[in-house]
Order: sequence, then C-alpha cells, then structure tokens
Amino acid sequence: MHTTSKAATRTVIVHPRLKKRASEADGYGERSRLEEARGLAAAIRLDVIHAETVTLAKPNPATYLGEGTVERLGDFIKEEKIELVVVDGHLSPGQQRNLEKSWNAKVIDRTGLILEIFGERARTREGMLQVELAHLSYQKSRLVRSWTHLERQRGGFGFLGGPGETQIEIDRRLIGERIVRLKKELETVTRTRGLHREARRRIPYPIVALVGYTNAGKSTLFNKLTAANVVAMDQLFATLDPTMRQLKLPSGRTVILSDTVGFVSDLPHELVAAFRATLEEVLEADVIIHVRDIAHPESEAQKHDVEDVLKQLGVERDGERPMIEALNKIDLLSEEDAQAVSAAAARTPDEVALSAVTGEGTGDLLDMIDEELAQRRRPLDIAVPLEDGETIAWLYRRGEVLNRKDDEREARFSVLLDAADRARLEKRGIASRPAAE
Repeated sequence: MHTTSKAATRTVIVHPRLKKRASEADGYGERSRLEEARGLAAAIRLDVIHAETVTLAKPNPATYLGEGTVERLGDFIKEEKIELVVVDGHLSPGQQRNLEKSWNAKVIDRTGLILEIFGERARTREGMLQVELAHLSYQKSRLVRSWTHLERQRGGFGFLGGPGETQIEIDRRLIGERIVRLKKELETVTRTRGLHREARRRIPYPIVALVGYTNAGKSTLFNKLTAANVVAMDQLFATLDPTMRQLKLPSGRTVILSDTVGFVSDLPHELVAAFRATLEEVLEADVIIHVRDIAHPESEAQKHDVEDVLKQLGVERDGERPMIEALNKIDLLSEEDAQAVSAAAARTPDEVALSAVTGEGTGDLLDMIDEELAQRRRPLDIAVPLEDGETIAWLYRRGEVLNRKDDEREARFSVLLDAADRARLEKRGIASRPAAE
C-alpha cells in the first residue's frame, strides 16, 4: 500500500516537437501528445502546474531544448517552486544532467516516467523483476551524479522520491551485479510460468489475448466478458500484470482470456525487451483481440503504435494467428458516428464495434472468437489406444468427431482439430495425419 502525507510533486511537462515532424503527418497532433504526457503524469499523481509543446528546429546537443527555452522555463521553475520537469522525449544522460543543473530541479524523460509508472504498478513477482531490470538497464548509463537512487521506500524506483537535493553516485559494479542476479531470478520465474503454461496446455484451452493502446478499455472489456473484478480505471497503465480467466463461448467451448499491459507510442525499448516474458501470453495466443478506443481522435495512430510493438515481439497479422479488432467505446460517440462505425465494422470480417461499458456488441465479439477457432479446424486421422480414456475424452471435448472405428487395440478417429490442439495432442504422444480426401 503506497500512502504518503507529502503533497503531490509540483511538475512541469515539456513536449519537444521537431519542426520537420511538425509538418509531417506523423500520427499525433500536438495536443494529443501533450494530453498523453499529462495522462502519464496523472497515473502517478503528479501535480502538473504547467504543460507546453516546444517546437525545435533541431535538438541542442547539450540540453536538447534551445537556450532561450531553457532560460524561460528556468525562470518559471524558480518562481513556481517546481520540483520536477518531465521532458516528453528521449534525453541523453548528459542532456538530463545539464537541464538539472540549469533548472535546479529533477528532470526525467519519457522513458524515466514510464519506468516510474511501471515500477509503482507492477504487482506480481515477475512484473516487479521485469521492471527493475528495465530500470537498471536504463539507469546504468546515467550513473554520474544522478538524482535517482536504488532505495525503494515506496512504489516506483525513486525517480521522484529519495534524498532530496543530495546527488548520489551509484557504483556501476553494484548495478551490474544486481542485473546479473535479477536475470537469474527471472529465469527461475520464467521457468515457473513455463510450467504453468504446460499445465494449461494439458487442460488445455485456447488462449485469447487482449492487447491495445493503454486506456483503450481492455480491462473493462475483460471484466464485462468474464465478470471478473480487475482494476479498470480511466488511467494510463492501470493494468501491468497479465490477468487470466476462463471464458465460456456461445458454442460451449472454453477459452482462457488474458488481459495484458497497454502499449504507448515510443514505448521504451528497455521495456519492450524486459516485458517480453510478461507478453508471452500474446506470443502463445490462439486469437488476439486488438481493443481500440474508437472514440479517441488519434485512434488510427494508436492502432499503428500497437502493431509496431507487436511486430517487435514477433507478432504480425497472418493467417496463422487471427487478430480481431474490437472497436471499443462506441457509447462515447454520437448516435450517427456510432452507427457509421458499426456499419463499417459489419462489412469487415475481422472487426466488431462494441462498448465494454454497456455490453453492446460483446455477444458479436464472442461469436467471432468462436468462428475464428472453428475455422482453424482441419480434419485429421488419429489412432488412440483404447486404454487411453483420458485422450479419447479430450478429443470429444476439444474437437468435432466426424467418425470413429474401434478394433481390439485402438480407436481410430476422423476429427476436426485446430493447429493449437493438434500440437497439444502431439505433446500427449499421439500422432495425427491429415484426413484422406
């Protein structure tokens, strides 16, 4: 439980925008990017006194921002007693230190801010280890007179807490040793998760993973579909650890639904790497549901950001792994816009318009998941020893048995199974071959 009697940190947010990008259609309007930065700050309860976008011809090697901007903001920071400045971009260690000296305030960049949020929100052992590893990898290059420290007196990683204005040097060797220890611990935790996955395969149910931009409504949809009580707030990064629940589809088939961490544009590469194991549920998924906030003005750009991160994880749209786009939050659109979105989705085979809040369209989504799983079934010829009653029962439960012939030793089946179940069957030591035409 993270309680503190301290007043919220007085904060300024600066979103630097390069002139060459300002004229390009790079997907994000200035206001959207600044609002997202505000949302990130709100996620850890910072008191944002002022936020602005600063247009640059090119980054200043010493301070990233231009000299005039640094001076102007310096006066404001001093006058308003600002404790923290968030630069919504990627600062080099030198630029960060120079800005701290100029402003006499703590400075963190976008990566630092996201790491701080992740540090505060991670709940499972693996989540905490992943975030700490990402934090240390990032911090390793910023050890010379950094404002941060390694003590964890509360959630987060001390970017915003700690020893006040005392600048601390952290021993590189100690951080290196800690990274090695963390990686070993993570191997153990990942092995445990692997065992859990094996146990699920033995059950086994198809996995359906929810992915999407942060605050797209994944957790609200997860709650609506499974009647679970997962944290669902109008807040960026409300979910950091994957949550899994069983879900019955209209056909009676059971699947495991997995809710995952939300993505953002420019997700720090440290986190893409560190959270790979956390996002293994997506890599393992039989069906991926991409939940989009269709009421957001930058919904299309957010879609591309999510697809970019999935691509980094090795997940792309292909025939092997169906991806359904759930166009969420139609309840926030005007009646006319909601009808237009629903009509367009109805014409697109892999799209469904819905509201996770009201439940409208969620039945259509479940039907689509059912259909996707059914479409992937192929007729197979399988022989199972008669004494293996467990596998025979599994075939009737998981597949659609078209034909069965028994002799003294084995039962010969012609059965419809999808690729994932065929692989699970082979793990049971039962061979299969495509059914003869």
